[in-house]
Amino acid sequence: MRSLKFSIYILAFLGAITTSCRKDPKPLPSEVTKVEPEPTSAIKGFYLVNEGNMNMNKASLDYLDLVNGIYTRNLYNQVNPEVTKGLGDVGNDIGRYGTKLYVVVNVSNKVEVLNVKTGKKIGQINITNCRYVTFSNGKAYVSAYLGKVGDPKAPNGIVAEIDTTALSVNRTVEVGRQPEEMAIIGSKLYVANSGGYSPPDYEHTVSVIDLPSFKEIKRIEVAINLHRIKADRYGDLYVTSRGDYYNIPSKLFVIDTQTDQIKKVFDIAASNLAIDDDYAYIYATEWNYIEQKNTITYSMINVKDETLMDRKFIIDGTEKNIKIPYGIAVNPNSKDVYVTDAKDYVTPGKLHCYSPGGRLKWSVTTGDIPAHIAFTN
Repeated sequence: MRSLKFSIYILAFLGAITTSCRKDPKPLPSEVTKVEPEPTSAIKGFYLVNEGNMNMNKASLDYLDLVNGIYTRNLYNQVNPEVTKGLGDVGNDIGRYGTKLYVVVNVSNKVEVLNVKTGKKIGQINITNCRYVTFSNGKAYVSAYLGKVGDPKAPNGIVAEIDTTALSVNRTVEVGRQPEEMAIIGSKLYVANSGGYSPPDYEHTVSVIDLPSFKEIKRIEVAINLHRIKADRYGDLYVTSRGDYYNIPSKLFVIDTQTDQIKKVFDIAASNLAIDDDYAYIYATEWNYIEQKNTITYSMINVKDETLMDRKFIIDGTEKNIKIPYGIAVNPNSKDVYVTDAKDYVTPGKLHCYSPGGRLKWSVTTGDIPAHIAFTN
């Protein structure tokens, strides 16, 4: 269900077709593949959540052991055989906090909590139509659309504050319609509101939450159909607008959190980005209904001086083999860049590892719609 441009309509349609043939599929068995090992890696590995097709209970969890070069596909099913329907329906986000791993499973209306060392399920928090997760000071914060998936009359969304010890919801705060990613700087939580269930009446603001009081203190006017929001180390936020998929293009906005004002606009499409040190790594899969096609681009920004760079993070031409870039992460130690490919949204995808110099190191097959990565150490 990822970006509402394509997934809400296409995946729902595909899910409906496939469900008629396979109403309650069994979880897939685990599979192991060897990739290039990194024996001296300070980062032990990472978990990757595959979203899976809507209404199919095909969300899955993979794990890459970087040190030994072992990629385990469908790890969740292997270590949680008692969970008969597997991870659930649409894995929308993942985050690690301390010794726990939090997996947001959107259509299944839950956040699964796992042991970060083993992937074993240790708890669950039920949140309707949950979307993304972030963390601060012993708390997890989960954005949620509320309402039924795709309902244009759905109520305003919320952010739920979860106690990471008790694994229970402490407080909730109302934000805009269909809230997406969040970022925390200091004592403020910023939430990108999309309004994606009611085009062309999109939302166009970032909600600002005061964490001590857990109240919305303002909304920052940005642009329509917001999605990603990432913080750099200089106190700025990078916020993506998906546009309307017709005449209003995707753009990238920079917000100064000292003033809570837009300080710069990049006229580039941006579907997702990862910020590491002074660099933002960006890809765009921009769908246009008029042209009936995706335009795929890759770019980099120097966040220190806020300039678009000539340099690309893929230089060997292998980006031509990536059909639908869908997830991105940067190894904070090695600076390798990981890019996932959703392919056709209904068959297994790919995970590609690129060196800091932009050359392909290895690729491996994932589950359906690989999207979100959480590093372990």
